[in-house]
Amino acid sequence: MSGLGLLPTDRLFVLTGAGISAESGLATFRGSGGLWNGYRVEQVATPEAWQADPALVWNFYSMRRRDALASEPNAAHRALATMEKQMGDRFYLCTQNVDDLHERGGSLRVHHMHGSLFESRCERCEVPFADRGFYEDGNTLPTCKDCGAAVRPHIVWFGEIPLAMEEIYAKLAASTHVLVVGTSGSVYPAAGFVQIANQRGLKTIYVGPEEPLNAGAFDDIRLGTATEILSGCLDG
Repeated sequence: MSGLGLLPTDRLFVLTGAGISAESGLATFRGSGGLWNGYRVEQVATPEAWQADPALVWNFYSMRRRDALASEPNAAHRALATMEKQMGDRFYLCTQNVDDLHERGGSLRVHHMHGSLFESRCERCEVPFADRGFYEDGNTLPTCKDCGAAVRPHIVWFGEIPLAMEEIYAKLAASTHVLVVGTSGSVYPAAGFVQIANQRGLKTIYVGPEEPLNAGAFDDIRLGTATEILSGCLDG
């Protein structure tokens, strides 16, 4: 992967955001005709929204599941899967996305810091489980088979803490290069990873069609689609 300037001993930390899935047809979170149009964040993506109207929340996430299932991984997802095969445990993929396009693109070890669209969990037991169901009827919302409590999407909502942050920071600290793909640079704590990388003297690279809000923090910015640029990194 000479396109990224990696040596055989280097370790790569990759952070992906909505931009990489946008090329598969999934609208970005903050896009002006985006997926969340018609829904205010406080209606569908906060603990308070869940307490106020679980039927609306499940209807929204059922829609998101349908949209994700109708999409396919693109060349950027496959390029990252190829990097993983080449680098093994020197490669770490952390994504802000909740879809499963990285996995379907061939990636084996993916950490979803904001949760997974195709998992749910019991409010009381707190144990996530695979779930591809659609819960669009407010009268038949899922409940836990063990304790009977309500089952919610396994998604990190606004006001909640992203998953396994200690693991993420440990992997970041152990890396030599940080590659950020398709993020706005506005959602924290992920947007702060590049500052941590800078403090540690790591090489930082950004890939996306336009500069992120934290563009000044990167050593190398490569403007263009993730499919073109990441495929080019494999070519040379």
